[in-house]
Amino acid sequence: MTGWHRLSRRELLKRTAVLGAAATIPLRVRVAAQQAPLDGFVTLTAPEADTLEAVVARLIPTDENGPGATEARAAYYIDRALGGALAASREIYAAGLAATDAYARASKGAAFATLAPADQDAILGQMEEGVATGFEPSSGSFFNLVRGHTIQGTFCDPYYGGNADFVGWDLIGYPGLRLVVTEDDQRLDAPQARHRSAYGFGRFTTPDELAVGERSEDDDGR
Repeated sequence: MTGWHRLSRRELLKRTAVLGAAATIPLRVRVAAQQAPLDGFVTLTAPEADTLEAVVARLIPTDENGPGATEARAAYYIDRALGGALAASREIYAAGLAATDAYARASKGAAFATLAPADQDAILGQMEEGVATGFEPSSGSFFNLVRGHTIQGTFCDPYYGGNADFVGWDLIGYPGLRLVVTEDDQRLDAPQARHRSAYGFGRFTTPDELAVGERSEDDDGR
């Protein structure tokens, strides 16, 4: 067993700066998520979406510890981001998802999305090691790209389109943003979760408000 599956999910999350990764996502991702319908894929084709959903479901699986990337709607986050801030990766995803499915058919005799979890894990392990064929420049580079985006989509601020119902934050015990830290919040036992996006606080500027402000300055000639 190789790579990410050699680690427990808890160990994987401890080794990944998930909140830091989420904090660096460009603001344009949030605009795309706001404008897109809540259900359905808007950038990926149906076959691409099927494969991606199956991939992210195995990267951060639903198990006895709780929900995973599926419940967090990480695939939908990626889909929307590929139509915005991650648009430069759109063709990489098209080629990589097609190669994933083709490799599954060649090695396991069926589409990736229809394989048993053990077979899907085997293919992902081979991709991670860079030995799966049909990828450019390598299966390893595509695996790492998707894994990074899956982590973002699972643990980002929900305003970005992922971390649905705050399942990612609950999974790692992140209680939510505190503008004021009370004595109770500083206790060693986990403080009560506050399911609220950072952009639900008035002192934070949303991308839409920022855009309006920029347009106003342009109109005033300043």
